[in-house]
Parts: sequence; structure tokens; C-alpha cells
Amino acid sequence: MKAIRTVAVLVGSLRKDSLNRKLARALAELAPSTLKFEFIEIGDLALYNQDLEPDAPSSWLEFRKRVKAADAVLFVTPEYNRSVPGVLKNAIDVGSRPSVQNAWARKPAAVISVSPGALGAFGANHHLRQSLVSLNVPTMPQPEAYIGGAGDLFDAEGKITKDKTRDLLQQFVNAFDQWVSLQLDASGPSPT
Repeated sequence: MKAIRTVAVLVGSLRKDSLNRKLARALAELAPSTLKFEFIEIGDLALYNQDLEPDAPSSWLEFRKRVKAADAVLFVTPEYNRSVPGVLKNAIDVGSRPSVQNAWARKPAAVISVSPGALGAFGANHHLRQSLVSLNVPTMPQPEAYIGGAGDLFDAEGKITKDKTRDLLQQFVNAFDQWVSLQLDASGPSPT
């Protein structure tokens, strides 16, 4: 029997009704039973400042604890000015410090981006992947997922309205399940 893996889900948009949050919820519904999605909110994290480390804010400590406890991470991001939103970058910085206690280290991850524009937040997706390389986060290389034209992708209840997109997301989350198992079975659990 395949182990159940906990996935920390970070959504790079703070809006409750954001397209990215809807996409993350849709992926959670499509996920195989071997993946347990846990949403970690990032909007209340104080801006990272190394001077605060001796008495780190409780929001940082709780965030780091939750990331460390997860087996894997799913990043769902919009694109702001060809990059990730500042709130997501701040969360990455908070989790990576102090560097000898990098909460992200060796956690298998996937990145998916969504946008009402045609490019599907391609720039943010790839910029985030660059940051993850430096943090020793093995990020699923394929399938890549940039969901464009997402303004009419969801109905009033947040359900996906397009069968082809739902099929693509199912392939993505199934591949992520395989990626997580492959990475964790090959290297053992992430350091805590």
C-alpha cells in the first residue's frame, strides 16, 4: 500500500476568491487519496528581516514548523510583473532561514500558475523554479502547467468548467503524486 503524503499548499494570492486559490482547491479535489493537501496561509507572515531572528515572530516559527512537517510542497502562483508576488517570495525567505535550518530542503515540489492572460503566468512559474533550485527543492520538471485564460475557467462554486483543463490538472496532480513518491522513496524523508 502506498503511503499517504502530506502536501503543504502555498497560494501566492491573498484574495479569498482568487483564481489561484480556486485552482489549488480544484487540484485538492482531483488529488489521489495518497496526497493530503494542507493549505498554509502566508498573508500574516511578517516581512523577513534577519535582525528579528533571535526573537523570531511566532508567525515565522509556526510557518517553518508546518513546512518542515510536510512531505512535499505545491506552489500555486499568479504573476506580478513577470515574477512571483511579494507575499510568496517573503514566505520562501522566511522558510529558508536560518539557512542551516532551511525548511524547504529536499522537499519534493511542484509549481503551477494561473492567469486570466494568455501566458498563464509563465514568467512567475519559471522565476519561482529558479529560487527553488537554490533552496535544494527537487521540483517536478514535467508536466509543466501554465493555465491561461482563466477568467472563465471556474463556475460560481469554484468548479472547473472546461473538461480539457480538468483533464490537464488531473494529469498534473497524478504526476505530482508519482514525483513525490519517487523523490521520497529514493532519498528518504526530508530532514526535520
